[in-house]
Amino acid sequence: MASSRIDTNRLGEMDVFVRVVDLCGFSPAARALRLSPSAVSKLIARLEARLGTRLFNRSTRKLALTAEGNIFYERCIRILADVDSAEREAAAGAVPRGRLRVNCNTAFSQWKLTPILPEFLARYPEIVLDLVVSDVVVDLLHEHADVAIRVGPLVNSSLIARKLGESRAMVVASPAYLERAGMPRTPADLAGHNLLGFGFPRLIEGWPFLDENGQVVRIAPQGNAVVSDGDTMRRLALAGAGIARTARFHMEEDIAAGRLVPLLEDYNPGEAEPIHAVYVGQGGVLPARVRAFLDFVGEKVRLR
Repeated sequence: MASSRIDTNRLGEMDVFVRVVDLCGFSPAARALRLSPSAVSKLIARLEARLGTRLFNRSTRKLALTAEGNIFYERCIRILADVDSAEREAAAGAVPRGRLRVNCNTAFSQWKLTPILPEFLARYPEIVLDLVVSDVVVDLLHEHADVAIRVGPLVNSSLIARKLGESRAMVVASPAYLERAGMPRTPADLAGHNLLGFGFPRLIEGWPFLDENGQVVRIAPQGNAVVSDGDTMRRLALAGAGIARTARFHMEEDIAAGRLVPLLEDYNPGEAEPIHAVYVGQGGVLPARVRAFLDFVGEKVRLR
């Protein structure tokens, strides 16, 4: 029994250590783990004492891994992944239960995912949902996330993806902005307008339009604001800050109500961004809670 407790504590120490490395500090790791910074610091000190080596080089402003710490970190990642895989296999065929950590971007969460979650939780009362809403593309393994919803082309990775649908992008502005700045009639007219952009790297840069020969040309948005997520982009467009281009699925109600006006639709090539649920599979059996979530979202989410 004592050995079992020691093994469990060692896994807990590894988990805390990995969080400190991934989040670049004791304080952010403590917030993520709902511990005090002093508790995290003491745990790392105990771990270093037990191992007989320093894992971090510390200064007042920076925390960096030692060579020994880097080796230990790589091993911890593999061990924790093996534990997760063992739990997935053990949970196969079981009643969906336990904590389910889902990462989702802001717009999809607000308009598609959150409205159906009450039904999901009622259907699976033994699942505890941990929903993280962020437009940052996270590493599922490092963040201990079970599923992530991703909009746009997928980069090559070891993740398994289940396609939920596609979302066509549109260029829009509010009536107030158009009254003030004028209606662009062709893509060339956008040169005189405030084009709102995203502040994070995208696989495909620039707004696509059809030219007179039917070829796709791209215009890089030039404006006085860049934002980190689609919902903030929508709100700025509603407030008349400028012209925006973003996914149609979270602007449909605004367009129908006249709060946003589609622009340059004759030049829209109709490019659609795929939306996927991605998860770590590695050929193993999925935990029942993950399988239940994927099946439910695939059943309920409707994207034209």
